[in-house]
Order: sequence, then C-alpha cells, then structure tokens
Amino acid sequence: MAVVSQALPAETQFRQDLNRVGAAQFTKSDYKPGTIRHIVLFRFKADVTTAQKDQVAAEFNSLQQRCLRDGKPYIQSISYGDQMSGEGASQGFTLGFIVTFNSEGDRNYYVGEPLVHDPQFYDAAHHNFKKLVGPLLDVQGALVFDFRD
Repeated sequence: MAVVSQALPAETQFRQDLNRVGAAQFTKSDYKPGTIRHIVLFRFKADVTTAQKDQVAAEFNSLQQRCLRDGKPYIQSISYGDQMSGEGASQGFTLGFIVTFNSEGDRNYYVGEPLVHDPQFYDAAHHNFKKLVGPLLDVQGALVFDFRD
C-alpha cells in the first residue's frame, strides 16, 4: 500500500523558504515569478458603520497606487465588492478583494508581517492599512487565500 505524503501547510513552507533564502530574496520582485491571486475577505464588528466600511474599501483599493517599490506600483490589479452570494455560506464576511501580483516576491513584500518583520522588506502602506482595518474587524474577521493562476 502506497503512502501519500501531504504537502507542508503553506505557512510552514513560507517560513522554511524565508529562513532558507533570507528576507531580501524572499521579497524580491523576481522571486518565484508568475501570477498570484491574493484573496482577502473581511468580517466587520457589529458596530462598524457603512461609512467606515466604505472608507476601508476606498483605502484598500487605493493601495494599488500607494504600494510602491523603487517608486513604481507593483500591484497589477485590485478588484473588490460586497458579498452578494445567496448560497448562505459567507460566514459573515461582507467585503472581499482580489489582489493580483506578478510574483510570490511581490506578494511577500506586500504581506510583510507576520512572516517578514524587517520594515525594509515589506510595504509600509499595506502595513499601515492593516493597522487601520484591524480594530474594525470581528474576531477572526479576515480570511486570506492565495493561489497561483
């Protein structure tokens, strides 16, 4: 009987890659090239207003122009919208985004913490956005799912 090995969880693989190549390489634009889709869903606290949600959406969408590397935008696209599925499987997530990158390195630079802790190797604009949105989210109010296109 053959034993099927399971791939390492993504978080474990990323930490191993980071430790192996270092933060500078892990966040370079040419690190593991190819289209990466970064999906982000938000579930807000009950007392968050529509105006606050609209501000979050506008701030997130503006990251495409504000996230710069060597003075140039590196996010290929951001699309977003309110949850509108009638399947009843949204689990309270009400706002979603799809961010497209040209490489894992660009995505890694964008994400930064909790993996990359040195500010010279992550995007300050995204880091500040996370500080803005964090207090507005419910417990486990962010869901992130990345895949290679």
